[in-house]
This record gives sequence, structure tokens and C-alpha cells, in this order.
Amino acid sequence: MVRSRKGPLPIPWWEVKREMPPATDKLHTADMAWWAKARFGMFIHWGLYAIPGGVWKGKRVPGGGEWIMNTARISDKRYAQLAKQFNPVNFNADQWVKIAKDAGMKYLVITTKHHDGFCMFDTKATNYNVVAGTPWHTDPMALLSKACRKRGIRFGAYYSIMDWHSPDQVGADPAAHNYNPAHMKKGRNRNYLRFLKRQISELIRQYHTNLIFFDGEWMHGWNRADARALYFHIRRMAPAVILNARIGFGYGDYLTPEQNIPARGLPGSWETNMTLNNTWGYASWDHDWKSSAMLIQHLIHCASGGGNFLLNVGPTDQGMIPQPEAERLMEVGKWLKVNGQAIYGSDRSPFKTALPFGYATQKPGKVFLEVIRWPKSHTLAVPMTNRIAQAYLLANPRIKLKTTSGSSGQLVHLPAQAPDPAASVVVLKIKGAVKSTEAQAP
Repeated sequence: MVRSRKGPLPIPWWEVKREMPPATDKLHTADMAWWAKARFGMFIHWGLYAIPGGVWKGKRVPGGGEWIMNTARISDKRYAQLAKQFNPVNFNADQWVKIAKDAGMKYLVITTKHHDGFCMFDTKATNYNVVAGTPWHTDPMALLSKACRKRGIRFGAYYSIMDWHSPDQVGADPAAHNYNPAHMKKGRNRNYLRFLKRQISELIRQYHTNLIFFDGEWMHGWNRADARALYFHIRRMAPAVILNARIGFGYGDYLTPEQNIPARGLPGSWETNMTLNNTWGYASWDHDWKSSAMLIQHLIHCASGGGNFLLNVGPTDQGMIPQPEAERLMEVGKWLKVNGQAIYGSDRSPFKTALPFGYATQKPGKVFLEVIRWPKSHTLAVPMTNRIAQAYLLANPRIKLKTTSGSSGQLVHLPAQAPDPAASVVVLKIKGAVKSTEAQAP
């Protein structure tokens, strides 16, 4: 991960006009229903970069741990030697997936090939992979895919189009070991596209992959024809597989803002992907952890804007998810066990403007108010004219809340104390669609 830091793209990727294939294209049948209901997933960045863990030649290397090959200016030959050290004896696929399950996550996306080009799956397209090229000789994707099926978690594969190890690409400044952005070598698009198709086919066939998260499409030389060819190759092979829009040139099923949440969401399908600290791949020195309360509020923010939240963990070279990450995920999971009804399968907020107390989501006949800031007045002003048939706290539905009508909408009267310091959910039962007072404002 981490977008290009060497200058902006010609058009910001999150603003590119999406030029999707025609609606009559029968191949475009991605199974978005489960994804739209899921709302919460686990991202995993794991590869050779976990071995240095953000440190090279005894010095901390700033930036993403997964970018250390480029940031520390390591030659491809020297970096490739790390494969001989990769032996994660503590890796336990079922434990990883159990952490995701206990956190309330519904899908998992893991790096099968990052920009460094090392393949974390059993591929016949290159020997530069975890099975053939390490003393571990194990396919973690097979184990994770199996564990995901066992626990009812959807399996997704991250795959970088930019490849710093590929013979078909060359770095921005090879002499200085500056790889970003890579450039496609002249006349090598067709050869690299064959390689891509072969590997993507392996990922789909071997691991029951439900979703492919592309990245690195900003490399020079990757063009519309390449994106289209790869897109339709996947559609013909597996029409239901979901693709993110980083395949490039408007192809894909959903947008992926990184490390930020659009204030009011985005139109259509979207997902914010975010780190628990400041780096995607493991960095031994990065202990700047987001609090569990912040993570819960980020999840709510995404859901209120109609989007998903893909939260990253960066396992160590020994195959362990760092304890601070696991602890925070468990706290989010505890909150979801009580309040998940307001998140899973919910629709975006029915209100056009920000709510002073927090956020809102909705389902037919219900509005959920996720209260981040418990008002000193102990009253919520809800900007709608619908009569509230019933109001209660999701944490304790037996206690009914008093409601009255006010000049700016409906008023919900709260107890003195919030049931949850991170976010408390108030449920409003109504009839019909929400009739917002905002629409009546001049």
C-alpha cells in the first residue's frame, strides 16, 4: 500500500470518472450483496518486508514497512536474499481468522503479491514465491482460505500490478534502486499481461477467492487496453468475483479511499482501508496505535456514509499478529456483539448534513443513531418529521426512551449516562421512509 509519493497522478484516482462496461454486459455479475452487508473486513500486509520490520542496516526506515525495498534503496538482488530467512514458525491460519471473526469482521484481504514482486502463494508462474523460494515451503493462502471457509469469512486477495522484481518492468531510477513508479519496458505489455492472467487465474482457482484488491496501477505503461483485457479475463473466468477500481481506467466494482473516510461517504460502492498504526507492513518501531474507541467510530463513520471499513494488521516475520493490534480488534468485536445490528446490512444515513452528536444508519422501519458525543442536555434533536413509534438503547432494549416533537424535528430524551464511552446506539422505530426536515430548510 501507500500511494505514489513522487508527484500526483494526472487525475486523482478517487475522482476519476468511472467508465464501467455497458450494463448489457452479462459478464458483469459481481456478487456485491454479501460485501455491501459486511461493512467490516480485515486487511493483512505480510511478506518479506516483515523480516527487516522497518529497520535496515540498524537504522529505522521511515514510511510504510512494506515499502522498505524502495525507501531504503535496496537492490532487487539483495532484497531477494530475504526469502532465505523467511520461516514464520508461529504462523497459525486458524488463529488469524479467529481474530478476524472475534473482531466482527466478515471478510479478509491479504497481500498475495505486493510491489516488491514476491509472491505469498503457490504459483507456477515464477519461483519467486513463498513455497519454492523459502525454507518454510508452505502456502499460507491455502491455509487461510481453508480457515476462512471454516469460520464463514470471505477470502480476498490483494495483488499489485506494479512489480519491482518483474523482468518486464524497470524502476524509475535503477542505478539508485528507486523503483517507484516502475515503468513497463518497451514491448513487454503483452508478456506481463500473460503473467498477470496466469497468476490471477491461480488465485481464483486455488483459493476460492471472492474478491481481488488491485493496487500499483499508477505505474507507467499500464494502459486502458491492459486493464480492459485483465478485467474481462476475470469476468469470463469468475463473473461473481468482486474487483476494486484500482485495476485502473474505471474498471472495477468499488472505490477505495486510503487512510481517510470521506465526510459524507461516496456515491455507489466504496471502502476505506486504514492502518491500526502508521504502516501497513510490520514495523518494529511503530507503536502509534489508534485507540479501540477511534476504530469503532471510524467503522460507524464508514457505515453512515454507505461504505465498508477494511482495517489492516501487519504480522511479524514469525507469523504473529502484534498483540496491540489483536487487543484493539477484540474491543471492536465486543462493541459489535452489542451494536452490530446498526452496522451490518445497514444503509447510509438518511440525513444530508452532519449530526452534532455523531452518526446515523438505517434499515427498513428503523433509524440507528450512533451517539459519539453524549449531549449535556440529555436530548437528541433528530431532523425528521416522522412520528417515532418507539425509541430505545440498543445496549438495553427493555428501557424505552421518551420522545417528543420539537420545532426542528423529533426529540429523544436520554438517560444521564452513556452506556458505552466509544459510541452508544439509539434505535428509533418509524413507519415509512425518513422525512427529513433538512429538505424543508430554505
